[in-house]
Amino acid sequence: MTERHRHKQRVRKAFDSAADSYDRAAAVQREVCHRLAALAAATPPSGSVSRILDAGCGTGFGLDLIARAHPAAQIVALDFAPAMLTRLRQNSPAAAVAPLCADLEALPLASGAIDAVWSSLALQWCDPELALAEMARALRPGGVAWIATLGPATLWELREAFARVDEASHVIRFHPPSDWIAAAAKAGLTPIARDLDPAYALAPDLRGLLRDIKAIGAHSVGEQRRRKPLGRAAWRTLEAAYEAHRRPDGLLPATYDLILLALEKPEAVS
Repeated sequence: MTERHRHKQRVRKAFDSAADSYDRAAAVQREVCHRLAALAAATPPSGSVSRILDAGCGTGFGLDLIARAHPAAQIVALDFAPAMLTRLRQNSPAAAVAPLCADLEALPLASGAIDAVWSSLALQWCDPELALAEMARALRPGGVAWIATLGPATLWELREAFARVDEASHVIRFHPPSDWIAAAAKAGLTPIARDLDPAYALAPDLRGLLRDIKAIGAHSVGEQRRRKPLGRAAWRTLEAAYEAHRRPDGLLPATYDLILLALEKPEAVS
């Protein structure tokens, strides 16, 4: 088994385990979906839209927003975690939604079969070149991919606090915007809009922040995960270090370094 395969299995396991708690803890995901919907509204595909891929749909946060903008379109709701699709079927039983369990880096879709791709907070777990090449292949000419992913400053406060505890890599470093732009160019996709403003999760204490991060599955996938729970002394050190980030309103923030892009597949030249 390759390291890439092991990484994918960790991601699938983390999000399968989080399926039941995901909806209760994912306030940031909802905010990102609304921001992505605004980007999508400003950058529509050319021509009619009859089939949209929700790439990494999770429990279906984006489905209502997609359906509201494109009520006549079929939505292919794709996720790598089977438990997420089970929850999605309970949340969104609409006939126009077609659930599909598959890998974003190997889409089981015909070339040119999709008019638009929506992907909110899923691509950060993927190889940019592989994922965008597959999106470009599945898109028809004139189609658009709307993506929201995470950059390297995501959870920087937590990374900084953990550095006071030990040398393990507790917080994964995601790809910067330049990697996504380069991957898009290699795939033949043209950036037509971007939004790089961060989003923030807020909680009154560190336990609350970590509970929400765990509840959405965005834990236990770093390359050097700590194998044992923190002891009391280490936890006190972590809490004390994170206190430096407490805001004037009394809440602790966790930064999500957002990268929102609209990528167009150029029309075929006759």
